[in-house]
Amino acid sequence: MSIDMAQFHQVFFEESFEGLDIMETGLLHMQPGAADSEEINSIFRAAHSIKGGAGTFGFMEVSNFTHVMETLLDEMRDGRRTVTSEAIDALLQSVDVLRDLLTASQDGNDLDTDRAAAQKAVLEAILAGDGTAAEAVADATESLDSTAAPLQQITGWKIVFRPHQNILRTGNDPYRIIRELSELGEIRSHCDTSLLPDLAVFEEEDFYLSWEIFLDTPVDKQQISDIFDWVEDECDLAIIPLVGEVEVSEEEAITPAVTETAAVAETAATEPAKATVTPVAAAKKPAASAGSKSKGGGSIRVDTEKIDSLINMVGELVITQSMLGMLGEDFDMSRVEKLNEGLSQLERHTRELQESVMQIRMLPISFTFSRFPRLVHDLSSKMGKKIELQMIGEETEVDKTVIEKIGDPLVHLVRNSLDHGIEMPADRVAAGKPETGTIQLIASHKGGNIVIEIHDDGKGLDKNKILSKALEKGVIADGSNMSDKQIYELIFEPGFSTADQISDVSGRGVGMDVVRRNIYELGGSIEIDSRPGQGSAIIIRLPLTLAILDGQSIRVGEETYIVPLVSIIESIQAKPEMVNMVAGKGETFKLRDEYLPVIRMHDVFGIENPRFTRVTDGLLVVVEGDGGKCGLFVDELLGQHQVVIKSLETNYGKVEGASGATILGDGSVALILDIPDLMRLSRKMIPEHFLKSA
Repeated sequence: MSIDMAQFHQVFFEESFEGLDIMETGLLHMQPGAADSEEINSIFRAAHSIKGGAGTFGFMEVSNFTHVMETLLDEMRDGRRTVTSEAIDALLQSVDVLRDLLTASQDGNDLDTDRAAAQKAVLEAILAGDGTAAEAVADATESLDSTAAPLQQITGWKIVFRPHQNILRTGNDPYRIIRELSELGEIRSHCDTSLLPDLAVFEEEDFYLSWEIFLDTPVDKQQISDIFDWVEDECDLAIIPLVGEVEVSEEEAITPAVTETAAVAETAATEPAKATVTPVAAAKKPAASAGSKSKGGGSIRVDTEKIDSLINMVGELVITQSMLGMLGEDFDMSRVEKLNEGLSQLERHTRELQESVMQIRMLPISFTFSRFPRLVHDLSSKMGKKIELQMIGEETEVDKTVIEKIGDPLVHLVRNSLDHGIEMPADRVAAGKPETGTIQLIASHKGGNIVIEIHDDGKGLDKNKILSKALEKGVIADGSNMSDKQIYELIFEPGFSTADQISDVSGRGVGMDVVRRNIYELGGSIEIDSRPGQGSAIIIRLPLTLAILDGQSIRVGEETYIVPLVSIIESIQAKPEMVNMVAGKGETFKLRDEYLPVIRMHDVFGIENPRFTRVTDGLLVVVEGDGGKCGLFVDELLGQHQVVIKSLETNYGKVEGASGATILGDGSVALILDIPDLMRLSRKMIPEHFLKSA
């Protein structure tokens, strides 16, 4: 009887991507000439396992490529070969190639054999030790990165730019990118609107447009690539050289999520009209564990202790159920006390079971942190800076869903610290600092939340510059009474940037507002602190899980809503002298030194018969979100309890002002309020500045 080996493929790929993470981490820690033997052994073992598994399952291209890596690592661990920076860099690039080969094999796509062959030649040249390694690296790079035709023959470029649907959610703005492109010369563009959906299903945070752009200037291709570097994995992109009016068709030019190959470059060199495909998932992209995270999305490795705990809890639950079943036979009032004891026991076991199940979804934050050593290594080298990354609390556990969604915001914040925070070595020395800057990623559990901190010892934020830019852009009308903290938080306003020069790392004025919005959507908060000349700290607080939240039940009319406890500051009953009406603008109430807007819940949700219509008769729940505070006018508070979150969009449809729903004890459904979205929704009735803190 033959065995279907395909059933084991998923496990092989998961283990292989984990092995790549081990290899990459080890190589980043390795120092030329003084590598730790155990470190090399762990890298070698990971490569050996990938090679063996690939050969077993018939992925021979992966196996053959890994064999050359294994040979080089074997000579290094035996002391036959000195560890050099050249070898480390070549092995890091080989990890990227191997990751792409594994990803393509898993997805059933064509393998980029030309790129693998070019990188393999680099490794073999190093193994040969005949002085040709540097030339091999240069030749491979030239073959991979060759432009389609000599610059003097190119009259312009055609750029096919197809942003992915989620590009706005990751903090990127296609329009700003196109404006940057126009600074290189005169452009002509055609916008494709064929993917625009009907208004009924249109999502404001999704993107549906794409462009054909003609740049009538023979600039260097790298200048164009640099503009799109930030969104290379958020779009399909082709940069096509024009010689006269000759160009390739869009179908030939665009290849989503592929790496530029030597074959493309070679064809382009002999036939100038062919396209040079810009990589959208290229080796230069510093994502240490993208493969293992994206491909591991459908499964979780669980510690056997967690499984044992879950089984024990189920056993206890079965015993309690059996006891209650026996009580139900011939029940009489003498058994009421036993029944109450059984129900209390059932409640206790159910809560313990819930906690055990939630523990299964908990993963260490290292799954997110693991991408940053490579990112810092590559970008600091590119910018000519010396930066040490310190990661603290990597074993702190958080819900798998939170881990998946916090990655992109953290990447943006770390890149900002790299680009804007840490100074150049000479500038640091002149300021009396060590030439090597430090970025710290710290994770910890505090008060039922996970707290993630990004610290850098750079130059800090320039509050005068931020204030000046905010006034210039009209973000604020007057900053005379703003505290330092309020000034710093202006960097989260849409399109805000103080960068003097636009770089391909950051500084286009996109992303920080989306970072804040994404964190709010996770039910979290973000704050910033900075000291000029000493550095900055960004502190993110997130719930441990998105499946269950602690909420406050409120009643408006006959409806019940859930307010996340993390959003609530306090609840008050307003006195008449606290409430003010501004003609045509709405109600406000004074809470200590702040004037906050009143959001009438019955008006927002169209409830016809609220119990109270005067603010002084009902209650005001003071909540915080989207950078401001407000008071939710409700009839009464019901109680606090944990609720299980159910997706509205999956089970029903999107409801403005609500992040989900839950089923209450009586079987009715209650909406869980999305405070930032509710505040934005209320702006249709109340001007924006009434939703900001005074």
